[in-house]
Amino acid sequence: MTYEPIAANLAVELTRRSVRSARPDAPVVPDRAPRPARLAAARLRTAGSLRAVARWVEPSRRPAKVCQPS
Repeated sequence: MTYEPIAANLAVELTRRSVRSARPDAPVVPDRAPRPARLAAARLRTAGSLRAVARWVEPSRRPAKVCQPS
């Protein structure tokens, strides 16, 4: 196994950032505002199409025809 000094340095720095973020004097970052759904209409059309395909592919509820030996 090889020693990666860049990865080790990055791991230590990220660990320090994570530990220091829980301190009382840590900077407060506001939450992002929720984005409106841009593809709502496309999602509805896709869901309707998939449901129609599922109904078309679904096996019928009629009893299967059984072959009779001759």
